[in-house]
Amino acid sequence: MKALMCRAFGPIETLRVEDVPSPVPGAGKVLIDVKSAAINFPDALIVQGLYQSRPELPFSPGSELAGIVAAVGEGVAHVRVGDRVIALVGCGAFAQECLADAHQVLPLPAGMDFDLGAAFVLTYGTSLHALQRIAKLKAGETVLVLGAAGGVGIAAIEIAKAMGARVIAAASSADKLALCRKVGADETINYAEEDLRKRVDALTAGKGADVVYDPVGGPYSEIALRATAWRGRFLVIGFAAGEIPKIPLNLALLKERAILGVFWGDAMRREPAAHLANMKQLAEWFASGKVRPVISERVPLADAGAAIMRLANRQAMGKLVVLPEA
Repeated sequence: MKALMCRAFGPIETLRVEDVPSPVPGAGKVLIDVKSAAINFPDALIVQGLYQSRPELPFSPGSELAGIVAAVGEGVAHVRVGDRVIALVGCGAFAQECLADAHQVLPLPAGMDFDLGAAFVLTYGTSLHALQRIAKLKAGETVLVLGAAGGVGIAAIEIAKAMGARVIAAASSADKLALCRKVGADETINYAEEDLRKRVDALTAGKGADVVYDPVGGPYSEIALRATAWRGRFLVIGFAAGEIPKIPLNLALLKERAILGVFWGDAMRREPAAHLANMKQLAEWFASGKVRPVISERVPLADAGAAIMRLANRQAMGKLVVLPEA
């Protein structure tokens, strides 16, 4: 089979498509013919050796996929050969075939094609966990979403709206903000041209945002924290800007703000029943039209490395998916 391979941690440009042996499913494993795999920001970090965990070299990156079950190992009963499935794996998705632990594999929700399925689990799972479980978002509250045109940003907008919140989307260009409005944002801020804090104050009559959803980090994190309301909640999702901000802790004291870390991957492992409940809720929202991944690009396996680069450089909107068979 063909796979995008990482043989040494380093620049994304070193990734190459290679012919490698097809994996064989052992006990508790599922082999999936990959029809579509989504690119996520952690993929760029993992191949550079910058993520909190490092897979054993060599490996194929990619953690999120949809496809058809090709074979199952001993003890696997909840899926069968021929089933259409989605899976969240540590790595290996940017390949024509991928081996997954059985517990990582779920049925593809009804009405969802492979591209949408591949783009669904990570961003929507992260955003629902963050807003519902960590922030305890209530209907009528205001959510400020930074990096709002990215994969998790779009998911956060749609989920916050589904939960009855008002959403202010912040991004760096008019095209990105147009996409945010299309998926339901009530208000938008171009933080490349406007004063983020002043605009939040103006849009909330001086109260501030109840919840900030920040997958970006960098220079806007502290500004957004200062723009929160009394007992506002600031969600630390990630650092797509590349800089981990150093926040003065007196800002937490002022207005009794809460700075809350979101580590969905570990929460999913620790609380599998909650994860399954979240996926059921998301599938219901998808069926009713409340949430739907925005796929901006579909690329063949040969172009996957360049697409990872675009995402890492924040040059993409929505989700990018890799088509291994194209």
